[in-house]
Amino acid sequence: MSDAGEGLPALPTFRPDERVCGNCKLWSPHSVDHRGWVGPCRMNNSRGLFPPSAPICDKYAPRGSASPLPVVVTARGRAPVRSVAPVVVRRRADPNDVVDLEGLNMTREELMDIFREAAGISEPPLAAKWEGGTVRLVPGNPELQAKDLPIDNLFHKVTMVRDRLRVLEQKLNAHPKLTEAEKVEMQSYITRVYGSLTSFNVLFKDKADQFVGSKGDE
Repeated sequence: MSDAGEGLPALPTFRPDERVCGNCKLWSPHSVDHRGWVGPCRMNNSRGLFPPSAPICDKYAPRGSASPLPVVVTARGRAPVRSVAPVVVRRRADPNDVVDLEGLNMTREELMDIFREAAGISEPPLAAKWEGGTVRLVPGNPELQAKDLPIDNLFHKVTMVRDRLRVLEQKLNAHPKLTEAEKVEMQSYITRVYGSLTSFNVLFKDKADQFVGSKGDE
């Protein structure tokens, strides 16, 4: 949506060195509410609509940061030929491997996030009051510098732990060589892990997405 519409405020601008979502090519303006211009992030749809002044996350990609396409030279020393095909930089099946799609750089995991979003498989929503928030880790030594972590970054890691625990549960329950007693014992350990993670339930918007441990752990 353009900021040229009649009656709409001008889209805020930031210095090129300001590390805010408005300088990221994955954020785009959508509409205006009581906060001013708000928009979504293509790589983290669980945040919903938020202002461009929000702090960046680990997916931050500055506008205009496209990588040059590789140059291919023939064996006979002819003029260089520029490849027009998407280039995938691969070593192993590492989620941090970089994919270059016509100048738009993203990791394999970020690309998979887009596929999951298109298929309706995405992260659970973050509670609205935490959108754009920051977690600050303050050392006990006042001479040491504190570290700020975007809450949506922390939330992404928490949901990854939750999803992998669920996969582990499924594999244990379907394991052909484990006895029922062994499955029950291992399931009890997983339940205790869920109980240890219930402190993060405050981050989830929907109660159905939260961690559930044994009654004594919740």
